[in-house]
Amino acid sequence: MRIDLHTHSTRSDGTDTPGDLVRKAKAEGLDAIALTDHDATEGWAEAQEAADEVGLRLIRGIEISTQFEGLSVHLLGYEFDPTYAPLVEELERVLGGRNQRLPRILDKLAALGMPLTEQEVLAVAGDAAAWGRPHVADAMIAKGYIQDRDEAFRDWLVPGKPAYVARYAASLFDAVRLVREAGGRPVIAHAWARDSRGKVTPDLLAELAEVGLAGIEVDHPDHDARARAELAAIAADLDLARTGSSDHHGTGKGSAFHLGANLTDPEQLERLLG
Repeated sequence: MRIDLHTHSTRSDGTDTPGDLVRKAKAEGLDAIALTDHDATEGWAEAQEAADEVGLRLIRGIEISTQFEGLSVHLLGYEFDPTYAPLVEELERVLGGRNQRLPRILDKLAALGMPLTEQEVLAVAGDAAAWGRPHVADAMIAKGYIQDRDEAFRDWLVPGKPAYVARYAASLFDAVRLVREAGGRPVIAHAWARDSRGKVTPDLLAELAEVGLAGIEVDHPDHDARARAELAAIAADLDLARTGSSDHHGTGKGSAFHLGANLTDPEQLERLLG
């Protein structure tokens, strides 16, 4: 059974609709995928309809924007109640933070000689529930300011670069508790991607396990062989599930993030959700 537990649709910053994402996953030979759009669950119904049509198992998920001591940490949540009021309220605050920073980013870009309007960003965002920097990047591409999303994030839209603006994110520990209270399973996403290896420490993961963390995303395109081996050992030591995924965004990320780029062992999935 081929299982990919981290994918994105047009309801956040992917380029495939939820239905097209599911149909593409089936065509790629996957048996199950999780739809984990950023801070939003609006794509679940369309994805489930397509999954029923093509005979693919859909795991309903989300990727929540959280922070711990100034570090941005992404938390995957699986099979939770999307109507659980405390979680819904926190996600609304996170989405509000996304939307409120858009004018500030546009002000900075205008000062840098790259003017954009909110309408131009929203036009490329389409029906996304969560507007974010990838949509700003797409609008910059459409205006001919940059070549691709990689350039946008490398040169302009990340901390320390001239068009970056911080935003509200949930507390990591609170988000783990809320997903658990909603009946779901929280998993740390790409724990050691980029600069987070020295900050998402084994001790932090142990503390999170004590409050309900269910798993660690071990096999991810941003993890090298050493990181995967060490994270797998930490997961085993803490009795946490080990997941694998592509973090697929359609054409929004490179070929390393293609559907099925990394897979979750079926036993690990059942351990996670059981």
